[in-house]
Amino acid sequence: MPLLLLIEQILNGLQFGVMLFLMAAGLTLVFGVMGLINLAHGSLYMIGAFAAAATAAATGSFLLALVASLTAAAIAGVIVEMTVMRRLYDRDHLDQVLATFALILIFSEGTRWLFGSFPLYLDTPGWLSGSTVLPFGITYPKYRLAIILVGLAVAMGLFAMIARTRIGIQIRAGENDRETVGALGVNIARLYTLVFALGAALAGFAGALIGAIQSVQVGMGEPVLILAFVVIVIGGIGSIKGAFVGAILVGLTDTLGRSLLPVLFGLFMDTSSATTIGSSLASMSIYILMAAVLIFRPRGLFGTA
Repeated sequence: MPLLLLIEQILNGLQFGVMLFLMAAGLTLVFGVMGLINLAHGSLYMIGAFAAAATAAATGSFLLALVASLTAAAIAGVIVEMTVMRRLYDRDHLDQVLATFALILIFSEGTRWLFGSFPLYLDTPGWLSGSTVLPFGITYPKYRLAIILVGLAVAMGLFAMIARTRIGIQIRAGENDRETVGALGVNIARLYTLVFALGAALAGFAGALIGAIQSVQVGMGEPVLILAFVVIVIGGIGSIKGAFVGAILVGLTDTLGRSLLPVLFGLFMDTSSATTIGSSLASMSIYILMAAVLIFRPRGLFGTA
């Protein structure tokens, strides 16, 4: 494989990784702070994508579409947390799984009722259309590069919020000992709502960003949710740093596996067989990575007891 093509695939892996981080960061915050398994997190991703597509179609503004995705997903998250999730914090994980699975069905049918069964499309803004030339003569789409930069900026902002702000201190304390935090005067109910809204907004933002690359359709969040769970298992549940490292590892493993494995097998067999076997192994590669991490680090790379 030519070097320039390899670098382009690495950039694609980074773009995929930062998108997964936006999903996984909210998921790991919710599970780490609340101990809640939220299968409906992918539905919040879908809500953000549909809100962005509908707003862009109505206003023609991509920036307004991004704001709409954050707002709609955060509002949906607050409503879900206050009406459903608060009843599940002290319940068994099986109850949480069943309740949030029901939310997936409700959100899917509600979205289909509002927007129909046909996919929507979110156009890339003109100022991010086309390609740009990077060092060493690498040509890369501006929009994908923007996703990488925005994702890295969000990651740094989250790290700063968790490490340096009062709310970040409360979130970290809530992960370790929520009873003591409540006894010290912190409003745990309000903290939970804020964390859930933040996680929902990040998921919706990820859905809006990816909506300009693929179509926006009902059920688009569930495949990404599975990958987000893989990310937080690899990185360690409750760790933002783990979510970031795990997302980058999964993004690079998936992208490079799909591009390199067929080429590698092509050295030993015909092109058709190499493509079939290489593609099959590539789709398994992230789960092989997860299994390898769990063998040596059962709590994940940055997980704690």
